[in-house]
Amino acid sequence: MSALFERVAFLGLGHIGSSLCHAIRRGRIASHISGYAQSAKTRETAKRIGLVDSIHETASEAVSNADLVILCVPVGACGAVAAEMASSLKPGAILTDVGSVKAAIVRDVAPHLPKGVEFIPGHPIAGTEQSGPESGFAELFHNRWCILTPLPDSDPDAVSRLEKFWQACGSNVELMTPEHHDLVLAITSHLPHLIAYNTVATAADLEEVTNSEVIKYSAGGFRDFTRIAASDPTMWRDVFLNNREAVLEMLGRFSEDLSALQRAIRWGDGEALFNLFTRAREVRRSIIAAGQETAAPNFGRDQGQR
Repeated sequence: MSALFERVAFLGLGHIGSSLCHAIRRGRIASHISGYAQSAKTRETAKRIGLVDSIHETASEAVSNADLVILCVPVGACGAVAAEMASSLKPGAILTDVGSVKAAIVRDVAPHLPKGVEFIPGHPIAGTEQSGPESGFAELFHNRWCILTPLPDSDPDAVSRLEKFWQACGSNVELMTPEHHDLVLAITSHLPHLIAYNTVATAADLEEVTNSEVIKYSAGGFRDFTRIAASDPTMWRDVFLNNREAVLEMLGRFSEDLSALQRAIRWGDGEALFNLFTRAREVRRSIIAAGQETAAPNFGRDQGQR
């Protein structure tokens, strides 16, 4: 199979970027992978483990002559990186990203791009709490969804090429508007992370429970919260600041439902509690049926898994 792209450039070589590098090599999707990372340590690691074919100290050098450029930096840094490397993008190049917020990416990146560059924002719904160039693995995107949010003037052929790229990496692809993406992800991803961070922080702050007890007696639910709360703080700070309207809307709805749950517990309304828990369990079963999770104990995770 011939390569879909001659040269792919990664701006950022963290968990998602490094996993894409592995997926590209496994599927022979590109002939050359170039990379940029702000940290000298990350660049040295990427070079040492053979993550890329060429590593560069500037974003402009990395994207030179690239057919596909993928922004894998935190959402809040995308605008500045785009401004730095925009003049080095070749005509006809496709620029995409992997950020968990889309409207803000369009706002911050699009104004810097020259004519002739196809900007098609994207978001792979995949990842673990791990970070860094050594955390990536090719199977990360297998049977996961990647959402693309083409702009009104996006070239259909460029969109099709990017769809084929993600499919070659193992993903299913869905198209939607940036605004709709942000609303959907606010409830499926952003709010759960916010709740996890807050739950772990609350447990840590309880004066009558020592930290050793929180760790020693962690039940499955709290352990899963801590797994989510172990995610990259910089990335999630930027997500909440750049998707604040949708997150606040979902947080308001959640607070209303939480108040109803509080009343049910206070007044001993067992029927309301049972009905709510039954509905929630059905959602879990639907996720398993859709192939987005496993029914194995501990969600199929073991101590050695990334």
